[in-house]
Parts: sequence; C-alpha cells; structure tokens
Amino acid sequence: MLPRSIPRLSKVWIPSGGFAVPGVEDAHSKLVRAGFLRQSHAGIFHMLPLGKRVQDKVERLVAKHMEESLAASRVSLSSISSEALWERSGRLPNIAPELFRFLDRKGSAYLLSPTHEEEITNLVAQTVRSYKDLPLRLYQITRKFRDELRPRHGLLRGREFTMKDLYTFDTDLTSALDTYEKVRAAYSRIFNDMKLPVLAAKASSGDMGGDLSHEYHLPSPFGEDSVITCGSCDYTINEEIATTKVAHEICQADHVGVWRAITKDRSTLVNVWYPTRTIRTDTGQVREYTNSDINIYAIKPLVPDLDAAVSDATEFWAAATEGPDATAKRLVNLFDSRLPPSFSDSLKGSASLPVWPDTVKSGASTLHVQCHGSSTNGGKPLNFLRIRKGDNCPQCSSGTLNVQKAMELGHTFHLGTRYSQPLGAKISLPPPSSSEAKPSTGDSGTSKTVSMQMGCHGIGISRVIGAVAEHLADDKGLNWPVAIAPYTCIVVFAEDNYDDAVEVYKRILHASGGQDERLDIILDDRQKSLPWKLKDADLIGAPVIVVLGREWRIARRVEVQCRRLNINKVIDVNNLPSVIAELHLRL
Repeated sequence: MLPRSIPRLSKVWIPSGGFAVPGVEDAHSKLVRAGFLRQSHAGIFHMLPLGKRVQDKVERLVAKHMEESLAASRVSLSSISSEALWERSGRLPNIAPELFRFLDRKGSAYLLSPTHEEEITNLVAQTVRSYKDLPLRLYQITRKFRDELRPRHGLLRGREFTMKDLYTFDTDLTSALDTYEKVRAAYSRIFNDMKLPVLAAKASSGDMGGDLSHEYHLPSPFGEDSVITCGSCDYTINEEIATTKVAHEICQADHVGVWRAITKDRSTLVNVWYPTRTIRTDTGQVREYTNSDINIYAIKPLVPDLDAAVSDATEFWAAATEGPDATAKRLVNLFDSRLPPSFSDSLKGSASLPVWPDTVKSGASTLHVQCHGSSTNGGKPLNFLRIRKGDNCPQCSSGTLNVQKAMELGHTFHLGTRYSQPLGAKISLPPPSSSEAKPSTGDSGTSKTVSMQMGCHGIGISRVIGAVAEHLADDKGLNWPVAIAPYTCIVVFAEDNYDDAVEVYKRILHASGGQDERLDIILDDRQKSLPWKLKDADLIGAPVIVVLGREWRIARRVEVQCRRLNINKVIDVNNLPSVIAELHLRL
C-alpha cells in the first residue's frame, strides 16, 4: 500500500462514469463527464472535488494579485441585501426582473445579491469619514445570484455563480483614475499567469453606472460578445460601442431594406432603412446585407426604449395599431447614411415602398410619423449595420477591423459618485492652505465634504473555469493551464508498479526543493487498466502525464505526454524533474 502522505486518485471522489459521449461534445459536457461538476437545477451546479480544486486555484491566484498588487483587504459580505437599499441607489426598477426576491416573516423585502455595490457603499459610508482613511481597497470572492431567463452554456451563464469583486474608494477623480489603471495592470498579470490571450476592450457601463469601463474577453467561437480590434493600432472595443470609419459606398435606390422594431411600451414603431447591396468606391467590393446585419446598439441611442429582445416586430405592429387597446402613438423612420440622399424624400407619400407592413395598413393613418436624417446632430454619419471584417478603423488612418466572438471573464468600472452620492459615502477634506485658498471665497479655514470616488472591478471565477475549459478542450478532453489545473502532473502506472511510482513521485518532489509552488503531482493508483487511466488523464486535462509503462520495465525510462504542446517522448527518469519544470513554464 502507498504511504498516506502520497496524493492518490483512489482517495479522491471522481464520479466520471455513466455518461455517453454525444456526437459533438462541448466543454461543459466534458466537465460533467470528467467528474468536475453536476447540475442540480437549471443554471445551478454542484462543484465536485476536481472542480473545487480548479476553483480554489483560480481564487488563490486572483486573491494573491488583489493583495500583493493592490494592497486590498478581503471581506465577506452577506449574500442577502435589502430592497430598500437598492431603492436608495435607484437601481432596483431596472434590475428587478433578474433578482431572486423574498419576504421575511415580518414582510420585509430582501433579495439575493447579484452584486454588492449598494452593500459595500453603505458599509463604508458608516465607517469612513475622513480623507485620511483613503484610499481604501476591499475585495471579496463570493457566490452571486441572478434569475437568468435562459440559463445556458453551463458555468458561462448560470443563475448562481462565484465572483471576485474589488471595490475602490478614493478622494478625488485623479486618484480614482490612477487606481483604475493599477487594477487594469493587475488584471493583465492575472490572465498572463493563466497564459490566456485575453483582450481588454472598451465597453459600455450599462446599468452599473459611470462612464469608463473595460471588459476582459477570451476569444472563442462560443462567445456571446463580439470584440472589434484593429490590425494596425490598439483599437479594442466591444461591439456595443464600436464605430467604424464608413467607407464611401454606392447604394442604388432599388437595393433598400427595412427592419421593423418596437419600443418596450409598444407606443413607438420603428422602421430602420438600410442598403441591401453596396459597392465600395475604393475597392470595388460588393457587399450584401440582410436584417441579421442590423446593429441594435447603433439604434438604441436614437430610440432608448427599443425592445432589443424582439428580432422582428412586424407581428407586434398589428396589435399595437388596431382595436380599442391600441398602444402605438408614433412611427419613426431611421435612415442609414449610405442610402441615396433623396431616399428620405421619396419615402413620403410613396406607394411602392413598404412604410407599413400589409398587416397594419388599416391602423396606420392615426399615427404621428417622424423621420430622422442620415446623420447625428453633430454631423456624424449614421451606420445601422454591424461592423464587418475589413471595415476601416476609426482610430487610425490605415488599419482595418477584425471581429471576434469572445467570452467575458471580467469587467472594470470607474463609478465616480454613482453610488457614494445617493448612499451618503462622504469624506471631509482638509481646508485649503493659505496659498491655495481663493481670497474671494473667504472660507480658507473651512473643510469640504465630498462624495467618495468609487470603482468596482469583477472577475467571474465560475466563468473563468467554464471559459478556459471551452477555450482549451479538444476531442480527447479538457486542457488546463498549469496555474489552475486540478493536478499539474498525473503519474500513471500499471498495478505492479506501485513502489516505482512512489520513487518517481519523490524524485520529482525532491528535485523541486519545494520552490515550484505550482507543482501539484498525484498518482493514479486506481484499480483500472493502464489504457483506461491514460484516457481518463486526458479527459481530466492534466497538463503533464508521466507514464511508467513498457520503457520503464525495460530501461527505467518514463514516457512524458503533453497534449497541448504535442509532446510525447521517452526520457531517462533522472531528467524527468527538469522536463516537467520546463513544461510547466510553457503551460
């Protein structure tokens, strides 16, 4: 029997059987089949021992950079928050449909927190009063809850998830922006440690608030976001706020399409007129467009209440314009700048253009019709079509754009006073010195009270696990970076080589001298055949597999396998520690 101190897979619960391999298996299915997790309810998962090891390593890596790079202190806030607090911040109405809400026995309204800006701001407001207590950096790694309408993609879009949140508090805007850049640098180091090609993209702040934010994306064909990058400069931005330098394109009047939309309150109908076929004058390239090319994000600034969940609103128009319960009050026509200049004029009174769908003509006459020109008030051409590969970069003169699907792993927000002001997180600044005071004010000896400048910065721990699995998995199984692998090296051997496997384990450990903190070896001593163990080690995704097989019996040599680097070689056991160390550095 092996000594108790030697890590052994026979002592780890890995329920990896009982699942048939589907024709096309995504990474989430591999996580289930390999025994990392199990689904308990829709969008809710149990982490099993292998998954918990990965999660623990991600958390330790992130916590290390929070504390060493940013001097942040770790807290653990309650998962329960009060609706009253969210009403004070003004965020409850917008986010209410996504919340798990409940009443206690006294009828007080609570919720399971999807995020903790309100709670952390309220806590700091009660305890911090002076500028001398700032800057302050507080972080937590905790479970969050969001009642997703359609949970999907396993850990990537769940209803319960684990996140790291860092909250920063500064005295003024300059110091807050300096903190923001330090956090961005720390995020780069975190993802570099995991050897992930993450893109930091400018992004919309959405309901979170503030006017400066970045998302951290892992390129993947399975991603739900699109990231736009330039091949010649550092332009990297989320599609939601991306722009392009519109090339001069010729569009004939008979190549015009219309996409129909409606507002959430069903009071406004929207026609978006766009070219279905264009010819670029600089390259002669012919492009064709359909309704699927419509960029909803470009329309929302002009129609803020647009119902983006409706891909084709034609069927809603009839209900909104007819009968005693008709809700429609106006029709808005929007024109893409590439349409002929005379198109908007020809639209008025035209019988040939489908201003109204056939199904709603009877109710159309009562609506107020508005037309929006092909440019903004600032003269910027309106582009209602999604950016395509090869479009011109708006930031540099020679670059062209690339569009990549990607999975969001984290987000940084500069919040300003979005939460500190309504929740009363204020500090007293010292009175200005005599040289700084303005004589006209006459209050050189009076201190000033200001709202703290805040930032919030998240990394989805659960998302990292799901995204990395998706990013690196192949047809044989999962593949983990050394920094977060459940085990960085699995020693696989036949049943009669127990003692030899222990010798190899001790040799590797002794050679490292305890200096490689990422080295995490385990022996596969399960009562299974050698081919079964090798297949399972691939499925689990061990970065390095050491095999004591035929070469070991013949010449005391081991086989080293590394699937990600396409390495499979036989080496002398004396060279094994250095080979593993080298592979770990590359993985």
